[in-house]
Formats: sequence, C-alpha cells, structure tokens
Amino acid sequence: MKLKRDLANAWGDFWMRRADLSRAGRVATFLGSMLSLPYKHRVALAHRYPGGYIAPSAQITHSRLRLGRHVFIGDGVVIYQRHDAGPVELGDRVELHRDTIIENGAGGSLTIGERTGIQPRCQIAAYVAPISIGKRVQIAPACAFYPYDHGMAPGVPMIAQALTTRGPIVIEDDVWLGYGVVVLGGVRIGAGAVVGAGAVVTRDLPPGAIALGAPARVVKLRDELPSGEAASEAVRQSR
Repeated sequence: MKLKRDLANAWGDFWMRRADLSRAGRVATFLGSMLSLPYKHRVALAHRYPGGYIAPSAQITHSRLRLGRHVFIGDGVVIYQRHDAGPVELGDRVELHRDTIIENGAGGSLTIGERTGIQPRCQIAAYVAPISIGKRVQIAPACAFYPYDHGMAPGVPMIAQALTTRGPIVIEDDVWLGYGVVVLGGVRIGAGAVVGAGAVVTRDLPPGAIALGAPARVVKLRDELPSGEAASEAVRQSR
C-alpha cells in the first residue's frame, strides 16, 4: 500500500511541476491528476504546486488572464474574453469551483484577491464596469455578479438596447455571500459583511453588516451579535 501511494505521489509530482496554462502544461495537469481523487480533493494539488491546478475540462480563452500561485480552477469552469475586455486577475490560492463562468468585455475587468473561494455554478459577468472581489471572500454556489443592465427606452427592442451601469461592484475583504446572492452594479459590500441566501444587493452594505432579502437590507451588525453559540445560531439564520 505504501509503495503504491509513493508511486502515485511521484507520478503526480513529476507532471504537476510542469503544469501551467500552456497546451503542454494542460496535458501535464491531466496526466498529473490521473491518480488523484476528483472534485475538491484536487484543491490539495493546487496547494502543493506553485503552478496550481487547472482542470483539463476548464475552458479558458482569455489573453489577459493573470494567475497567482497555487490557484485552483475546477471542472467545467469557463473564463471567456469578449472584444476589448480588460484583465482578469486571480490572486494566490484563489479557488474557482465546478461550472463557474467568468466573462468580461469592453469596460469590464475582474480582480479576485488571495484565498477567496468561489463555489460551483457562480456567474461573474464584468461588462461596462469592473468587478473587484477582495481577499478571503467566501462565495456560496449559484451567486451572480452583474455591474451592468440593459436600457429600457421605449420603441427600441430589448435586444437592441445599449448596456448601462450604475458603477463598479466592489466586495471588500472577508465577506461571506450565501447561496444564490445576486450583486448588481454600483454596489460596495464592506469588509466582513454577511449576505444571506437569495439576497439581491442593490445598494452599499457597511462593514460587518448582516443583510437579508430582495432588495437586501441590513438587519444587524456583527458587532451586535452575542458571543459563542448564540452568535453562530444568529449567523446560521442569516444564510
């Protein structure tokens, strides 16, 4: 058993040290992960090797993508560049999990700070205005970020309406977004805020806020929570 484990580790180590965004590097990732368990188990590969882990099934077509060290990009992730798109920058140890889609076009860029985790099936569409996500942000599955909207002028088909924006999306450090949160343009979510599941954030939230609903409203500040188990229960109810 130990010999088998040692051989598997040596195989993975040989190939993963050659992994990167190039065609050869993607092949190396495929070979290096053959003996590894799937899904989140492969985050360990990203943590072990500076070049990180980019799933062979990830679809990346972005000439201005910049990756930090130990980045994890999971199965089915898409990173897509439209005309005149700005850069997409992922900091050290960022995790993008299964089927998350990142796309940007004219006027849009994306920055994600170190140790931020984005769970499966999130949609980040940076058009017209930029999106900035801070460090150590925890984003639950099925969240969406849209800094733009369609115009609604009368007499013009919706498909022909110009895109508009209220401004960039800024999410500061240590924020926690629950399942299915939608964040719209012109919004800043302050450091340490918690946004409950299904909320639609249409206006700024202060640091340390707990916000619920559609549109999201602040129901409490984390500084007002009791300590210990009561605080944990209060946060659980805010999801």
